[in-house]
Amino acid sequence: MAKQTIDPESIREIVRSVLQQKSMHIRQGRVAILEKPGRLSIRHYPVPEIAADEILVKVEGCGICGTDIHCYQKDPFGLTPVVLGHEGTGEVVAVGSAVKMDSVGKPVVEGDKIVTSTMDVSEACMIAKYNPAKANLCDDLQIYGLLPFESQRPFSGYFSDYLVIRPGSTFFVVNGMNLDLRLLIEPAAVVVHALERAKKTGLLNFRSRVVVQGCGPIGLMTIAVARTFGVNNIIAIDGNPGRLKMAMRQGADHTLNFKDLDGTDGLVEAVNELTKGMGAHFGFQVTGVPAAAASLWKLIRRGGGICEIGFFVDNGEYSVNPHFDICRKEITLVGSWAYNHWDYPNAYHFLQRAEAIGLPVHELITDRFPLDRIGDAFNASISQSGIKVVVEN
Repeated sequence: MAKQTIDPESIREIVRSVLQQKSMHIRQGRVAILEKPGRLSIRHYPVPEIAADEILVKVEGCGICGTDIHCYQKDPFGLTPVVLGHEGTGEVVAVGSAVKMDSVGKPVVEGDKIVTSTMDVSEACMIAKYNPAKANLCDDLQIYGLLPFESQRPFSGYFSDYLVIRPGSTFFVVNGMNLDLRLLIEPAAVVVHALERAKKTGLLNFRSRVVVQGCGPIGLMTIAVARTFGVNNIIAIDGNPGRLKMAMRQGADHTLNFKDLDGTDGLVEAVNELTKGMGAHFGFQVTGVPAAAASLWKLIRRGGGICEIGFFVDNGEYSVNPHFDICRKEITLVGSWAYNHWDYPNAYHFLQRAEAIGLPVHELITDRFPLDRIGDAFNASISQSGIKVVVEN
């Protein structure tokens, strides 16, 4: 009987067929990796089996934050390669056997809608050890979407099909909120934290005259949170007419386009006209532009205050006259950095309350892109043609 032989090409075809059939039974997920500034690529990875203390989330969407833009353009934190996306939300598809409830004690089961906050800081952090309320100031604060990339754990940011919530993470079940509001919870936590910092000055009340300088997504949400808190006199400053129009929708009483005014002196005069000639009681600086930040000091009355929330990266320095701007005015200045996990419940309750009193915070989302067009989404956000750009699966 003659011996049969199989040619090498037939063997390769059989192997390819077996591997293809095997891969059909392995769930794959897409991950958008920022390989270096300006270069995003979509890769596929097997969806892992989770451990007893983990949760697997099917991502529904994620907003593009200003921090994502900074990473995309310059990688100021040296994170690349990295899977970005921290303004996200999704649906729980698997819960580890050891996980029973979220960070405020709500039971968590498959099908729940969730958002994540921060992860545990290292035990070596002296700030968290001696002042847990300031854990947000730890140098090793970890947030999904800003974690170093690991090929063995690729689902670490919301610009993916899936996210694995690791042990030591804070997360919240937010059933009953629609997708748009859930996508705004993380930036809302930023402004809620800023409001809490501002409240410590004792300068915010129903009659306070407040300036919000900068009407990007965070600035517009700052207007909404101040209005929801009860501030009744809000002046919005920006150079974009469309954003100033949205500022009125979010609760501003007056808007000033600085491009229509004669420099800082013209801006001071315009604010004085709206504040009985005295300047604002308080100002939120939300631009990240040094020249704008310098001008804000001139808009605040004697005895007033400022909350700085605009500089999440080093955009440069500016000059302040210590005599006229600080000492003579007895200004109270507070900075605001990110958030703590307990700001999250306040954040989603703020969003619900804002909508209930007629502030359409959901309208801050103006542009939507699928994950496979994430490059276009980043370019749209950089162009500032809209307000909040989101990537939806």
